[in-house]
Amino acid sequence: SFDKISSTQDYAHDLIARGDAHNKTIIQALAQSAGRGRYRRTWVSHHGNLYASFIYKTTERDPKLSYAVAVAIAETLIALGMMPEIKWPNDVLIKGKKISGVLIEYSQSFVIIGIGINIKTCPTVKEYKTTKINNFVKDADINNVLGILIKEMDKWRKVNFLTVRERWMDLAAALNKVIQYHGKPAELIGLNEDGALVLRDGSRYILTYGDEISI
Repeated sequence: SFDKISSTQDYAHDLIARGDAHNKTIIQALAQSAGRGRYRRTWVSHHGNLYASFIYKTTERDPKLSYAVAVAIAETLIALGMMPEIKWPNDVLIKGKKISGVLIEYSQSFVIIGIGINIKTCPTVKEYKTTKINNFVKDADINNVLGILIKEMDKWRKVNFLTVRERWMDLAAALNKVIQYHGKPAELIGLNEDGALVLRDGSRYILTYGDEISI
């Protein structure tokens, strides 16, 4: 655990490169000076929130892992008494506002899962609205949230994908509703057995793995 480092993800990569990484290692910082999300977007990382990178041994890249991580985060918030939704693929929302983000990267024989959860502060971001745990649960702190998250990560990483898929769809924002895909409306149907997002445009079905949607 660190007070402040540039990025828990970068530290995890360095640990692996030095040969010092072990399965189930967690890198945690109270603040980051260069936190980042998907597509190298800046993740504003002030004191008071959870910033952690989980290192696990892996034999292959798993495109379905992001769903298990999203469910683990959502279940952590449910354990605190909140009502989260998941925005594809792994953003977690409370009342339509983003409360957490995930970055999954691979290095050598390890996967690094970076997780940020807003607890005491939430940044102002022009692209989307944000919120924090303390808006709903006054006495939540980092150690409490991390403790629950570790248990949920251990659980949901190990269960089969059909179970993850079912729970992900239970929690999915905008399921069976019209969303925006590449600037055009489409109905969000759910996930298929391979982890693709299924959309419907009239009588045409669309499968997508990496594109962003707007809800």
